[in-house]
Amino acid sequence: MENDNRRVVSRLNIGEIWQWLKAEGYQVVGPTIRDGAIVYDEIDGPDELPVGWTDEQNGGKYQLKKRPDAALFGYAVGPHSWKKFLFPSRRRLWKGTRDENQLTIETETIPDTKYAFFGVRSCELHAIAIQDKVFIGGKHVDPYYKSHREQLFIIGVNCHTAGGTCFCVSMNTGPRCSSGYDLVLTEIIDQDRHEFVVDSATDTGKRLLNSLTSHAISPDVDSAEKTSVEKAAKNMGRELPTEGLKELLANNYEHPRWKEVASRCMTCANCTMVCPTCFCSSVEDTTDLTGDHTERWRQWDSCFTMDFSYLHGGSVRQSPLSRYRQWMTHKLSTWQDQFGTSGCVGCGRCVTWCPVAIDITEEVKAIRASQEVGTHD
Repeated sequence: MENDNRRVVSRLNIGEIWQWLKAEGYQVVGPTIRDGAIVYDEIDGPDELPVGWTDEQNGGKYQLKKRPDAALFGYAVGPHSWKKFLFPSRRRLWKGTRDENQLTIETETIPDTKYAFFGVRSCELHAIAIQDKVFIGGKHVDPYYKSHREQLFIIGVNCHTAGGTCFCVSMNTGPRCSSGYDLVLTEIIDQDRHEFVVDSATDTGKRLLNSLTSHAISPDVDSAEKTSVEKAAKNMGRELPTEGLKELLANNYEHPRWKEVASRCMTCANCTMVCPTCFCSSVEDTTDLTGDHTERWRQWDSCFTMDFSYLHGGSVRQSPLSRYRQWMTHKLSTWQDQFGTSGCVGCGRCVTWCPVAIDITEEVKAIRASQEVGTHD
């Protein structure tokens, strides 16, 4: 019996997805090129995607390069993650106005924007699932995140191109999308065809699929789809063995490797800003010069800033060593104590966008190697 949840859509008909989403009231956001990078922003159709572009990535290096074809998804990931929409870098929480001797507080309205994320990679689907645990999975629910998340429509993309700093295979987060999407695409491109295998996972996704001009999957397309994703899995730029990783880091807080990496770390916070799971924030109160208007804003923060761990009397983590160690051990070890999962999805952004090319996978390997030979030298 034919699987009607899985069809093939031609490149010429992929724009029908936008037509359906807009008719349903969604604001479509996806990858596009701006300022020399592939970023996420509102897009009106497939021509605004990074058509025919790829990204070359390595430690501290990112560069766009033309592909020999017109692939829509022939790249890895850029500096943006989807948290910029679900958990914006700045959000006003409330504003207050003083009229004579009375202060009126107006709480910020819960957003009602219906986002449709187009082109979400498997590692990023896992990152969204991790932030779900942080913001709506516990006793204290973030109402702004919850509102965006409940109305969200996700179109995933199976990777056929691995980046130079990717290690999603090590983290069991890719390159094939396994959950968390309404619809998922696999791009099949060669000299003879440019098509997409489209698979629906929800009722809403099925409705969209049924609206598209499509045809059944032939055996050769099915084989090409599997080969495409398998190729990406074999071409990871990095690897990070995770067996015993939580315990490894928990038992090595005084390892000399921390001093070595701290000598390079600029504590610039780039790694936390580009990370799709980091969620640290601070609250800032502002008042105008008249003293009649005040606002409270939540904004992204980072454990790499001196003020982040400030308590009465000073900062708890004053050294780059203590701050880098806090970030990496939380991400790969104590995050599991908090949320039952690793805080890393193997997207490689922290490696690519570190100005001095600090590589989280190399730091783990160095600590592990010293344990295997029984020394810290």
